[in-house]
Amino acid sequence: MPGKPDSFPSFDSFAEWRSFLLQLNLNVGIPYIVSAKFERAQKLYVLAWLDFDLIKAGELVGLTALELALNDRYGGKELLRRRQFVAEKAEQETRPLRKGEKWWVENATFADLLKYMVEHDGLTDSQVPMNQRCGSPSSVIGLLTGTTRPSLAEIRNDLAHGIPFRELPWAGLLELIRDLINYAYR
Repeated sequence: MPGKPDSFPSFDSFAEWRSFLLQLNLNVGIPYIVSAKFERAQKLYVLAWLDFDLIKAGELVGLTALELALNDRYGGKELLRRRQFVAEKAEQETRPLRKGEKWWVENATFADLLKYMVEHDGLTDSQVPMNQRCGSPSSVIGLLTGTTRPSLAEIRNDLAHGIPFRELPWAGLLELIRDLINYAYR
């Protein structure tokens, strides 16, 4: 809600809930594979009206759509950046590449790609529409870089691996995912 980024709006009917969620569409032109996965997350959120446990599945599917988008947009760039970094380091130390370095180059994590958005693609809090709408103290950059705990990558890992301690939904998560995907494909 504007001025209250951690608040939960209330809905009196299924139609209001559905309408609210369906307005969180991705921009036109985003690859079908990403938009279809995001729409699946929206559907799970809509169905959470009937069974609230489905919202956690919707969160996980939404984060999966974000990871897919980040791999598509930044995966190759991060791979090239890492290759250059380890090659320069090995050259400075006059040694061949180590096995662990080769593995690191080829295996960027979700957390790495989230940081890439900030550190190499220039994402700032002021560019996130959710922050513009909610105002202070809304901030997402820490969720991407890991300076805010739990980070977005940790939230995804907790959902994927069944950590039982965070049963409540994450306020604004689907909207944030939408904003980050739209930014990546701007």
